[in-house]
Order: sequence, then C-alpha cells, then structure tokens
Amino acid sequence: MKIDFETEPIGRSTDGKEVYLRDIWPSHDEVNSVVAASVIKEMFTETYSKVTLGTPQWNSLESSSSVLYQWDDNSTYIHHPPFFGAMKNKPDTETHVKNGHCLLYLGDSITTDHISPAGSIARNSPAAKYLESRGVKRIDFNSYGARRGNDEVMARGTFANTRLLNHLVGEPGPRTIHFPSGDKMEIFDAAQRYKENNIPLIILAGSKYGSGSSRDWAAKGVWMLNVKAVIAVSFERIHRSNLVLFGVIPLEFKESQSAQSLGLTGKERFDIDLGPIDKIKPGQDVVVKVEGGTINSFVVTLKFNTETEIMYWKNGGVLNYCIRETIKSI
Repeated sequence: MKIDFETEPIGRSTDGKEVYLRDIWPSHDEVNSVVAASVIKEMFTETYSKVTLGTPQWNSLESSSSVLYQWDDNSTYIHHPPFFGAMKNKPDTETHVKNGHCLLYLGDSITTDHISPAGSIARNSPAAKYLESRGVKRIDFNSYGARRGNDEVMARGTFANTRLLNHLVGEPGPRTIHFPSGDKMEIFDAAQRYKENNIPLIILAGSKYGSGSSRDWAAKGVWMLNVKAVIAVSFERIHRSNLVLFGVIPLEFKESQSAQSLGLTGKERFDIDLGPIDKIKPGQDVVVKVEGGTINSFVVTLKFNTETEIMYWKNGGVLNYCIRETIKSI
C-alpha cells in the first residue's frame, strides 16, 4: 500500500470532502470507554469458574483412578518409551566406544528434518510396516509429527527423510550399507541388526550438523538407533546440546579436517575412549582409533561445553539425572 497517511486522504465523505486516517482514528478515551463497557469482570469469573468441570464429552471418557498413567498397549499414537528401561540407581555410563561401526556418512547442512522428519509416513518405510502390523490402514498413517508420542514410530522415522544423502549409499533416500555384510538396508533395520550383535554405532557428518528447527526427536531417535557418538565438522548449537542431554557424545574434527580430508570411507571400525569418567573435561582432545582404513587414528574435540553437560551425560542424559535427583530428595 503506497500512501502517506499524514498528507493523503484515504477516501471521501458522502458530501465529497476528503477523509484522512486521523479523522476516523479513535482517541484513547474512546477506546478506553468501549473496553470498559465491553470487557467486564463477569466474563472471566464465569468462564474460569467452569474451567475444571469439563464438557459432557470429556467427562464421559473412561479413565483410571490410578495416580500413574495407564499405558495402552493397543495405542499406536502413545507408547511407553524405553528411556528408563535399563536405568539403575547409580550411573554406569560407558566412556569407551569399542569397535563402533559407521551407521551414516553424511555431508554438510544435515538438518533436524533430515534427522527426524515431521511429514508424511512413506508407504514402504519401516514406520509404515510397523503401523500395518498393528492393523493401521495406509489412509490412517498420518504423519511423524502426529505420532511423535509413539517411540516405535519415531525410532523408525529417524533419518527417514527421502532427501537424505548418505555417502555410504551414494543416492538420496533413507538407506545405508550394513557392514561387514555389505547389505543395502533401511537405516532403522541396519541399526537393529547392529544392536542385535552388540555393535555400537557412530555417525560421520560435515558442517552445521543438526541445523534448522529444534526437535527433541532428532536427539531421541539417534539415541534409540544405538548411536553413541556423532563426529562432525561442526554442530548447530541447540542440537549439539540436545545430543548431550540424551546421552550421545558430540565430537568435532579439528580445524580444516573432515571425514573426507582424513580419507575415511565409513567402512572402518572406530574406537573412542574418553578416559576415566572422573577425568573428563569440557573441550578435551579425544583420540579416535581406526581399524580397516588408510589411517590408524585422528584427534577430535569433545564438545561437552560445561561441567553440567558432563554431569548430564554421565547420568545417561538429563531425564535420568532428574529422576535420580528426585529419588534422592524423597
């Protein structure tokens, strides 16, 4: 709209006179008078007096009298997550990633939407197969965003973005190569096979890993795939923090180095040792030993930025830490 409200009229009256914005703009007194007459105390007291009563539809829903949430095993939208299934009273976090395999070899600018897409569920994806096994019709798949309360769906949806480019495969799509079999597989299926054989996983990535909107499942999903560490050229600030808060180790290549410059192919096996758990320091150097490649080792920077982050990681993540602290206070 190209008009100067100070000097140009916005229209004309019925008798042909020019009308300016200032002629129709209400004064503060006029506005206050209307508000005083229209916005009255009773509007709020009446509404909030009923806020806890609920509607007939809400009150007719069946519910349990238990103080704990009753998980419904038949629900495909809300599922009891495994975050605390193996949790013990005292932390026993492993500081040594032994014989780790590379699940994904990624380039620059991998976003949280690459890692944990919120869009539609592809008809032949692991998430789709899971939903079909639970009797859900394709028309009712909905989206990952709608099913974020079900860890079974979201774990299968991690890295399920069809535009993801994994250098181990060389073409866009949510697939990877399992080693040593050489099988091309869906990323979730490969992670499960590694997990069945007690093989920890790492991810190699370029710069700005985890950029884009902040998504908690971009960290939760990676953890659920049994990824112990992500080695990247650089991390997006919030996503790096989220990885730490869920017990995944962020490591950065040294300046001017990358997986490509070091000659890594992703087919190697990786050994990462942070050292004694009580000696871990923010920003310390960590030696990554390599087997089956053209180099024997390389040095990275541990991207724990504070002692508090180290404390969270030692507990297996911030959720575990909070539960342990709550138990101590009881």
